Amino acid sequence: MQPKSINALMSYMRDKKGIQISGSLQKRKLRYIGYFHGYKGYRYCNSPKALLPYTSFNELLSVYNFDMQVKAILYPQIMFLETTIKNYALEEILNQSKSERFADVYNFLLNDYKSYQVGTQGYKTAISKRMAVRNKVYGNISRDYGKNNIIVHYYDKDKPVPIWAIFEIISLGEFGNLFACLNTYTRQAISSSIGINKAVDNDGRMTEKIVFCLKDLRNAIAHNNTIFDTRFKTGSINNRIASYISSETGIKNINFNSILDYIILVSFMLKILKRNKSDILSFIQQFENAYETLRKNVPTNIYSRIIFTDTKNKLNTLKNFL
Repeated sequence: MQPKSINALMSYMRDKKGIQISGSLQKRKLRYIGYFHGYKGYRYCNSPKALLPYTSFNELLSVYNFDMQVKAILYPQIMFLETTIKNYALEEILNQSKSERFADVYNFLLNDYKSYQVGTQGYKTAISKRMAVRNKVYGNISRDYGKNNIIVHYYDKDKPVPIWAIFEIISLGEFGNLFACLNTYTRQAISSSIGINKAVDNDGRMTEKIVFCLKDLRNAIAHNNTIFDTRFKTGSINNRIASYISSETGIKNINFNSILDYIILVSFMLKILKRNKSDILSFIQQFENAYETLRKNVPTNIYSRIIFTDTKNKLNTLKNFL
């Protein structure tokens, strides 16, 4: 099949999909967002079967702009959380291991497998995860040799790369896997220093679960993927996170099926990490401004599919909590 020209794609959208698009300005805007990234990516909500009832290209463009605004709002906060959580973990790991060497951290702290009976499936899974973390760390060091000045510095001096440098080159997901391999005492100490309520974190895994929850959002933002309908989730979100946030904030019906619940999670983490209250409220206000702009630019049958009816109540409860 021959590829369609931009004019043919616009005709297809008009004639086959009922979306009014015409003129040089809208042609240029379609080129800006891309037919496949823009139109194909934003024509549905949650599932490709759940098409949004667009009648004009401007409506689709408004949803695209909303998505881009939310990514811009979230990006600095997600980067802050990634850096801060890693730093809290690093501080406790150094304190517990009394060493900067990854080999020592691996031997003395990445030993969660000992909490399982030898030979059980849990034991085998924990051992495999531990070895995978080690292989990933050394793989990243090998990948970054010649590219990262810190890695080059230590290797050229025939010294082991310190754990703090390793934290600089591992992704948030890789950090989550490393965190999962830490023994219970170290996990609990890190979670406590972050501000996680000990009463809901007896196994020290709440921080790990939150990291994996944030990881998918972080990756979607970094790769400019669609986020407005939370399609970026790679799996179900552990119910313990929702229960914990609900018990602390009073916000009901948190299920991470809407981007709002991620706004709530990020705000909650900023709060327990003692971020300035005015900064958090400004973050929330930016989100409110974004969805109000969307409401003005799309019909109700599109807006209500993206912004749920309990949004204002949830945000008001969140502000009261702050």
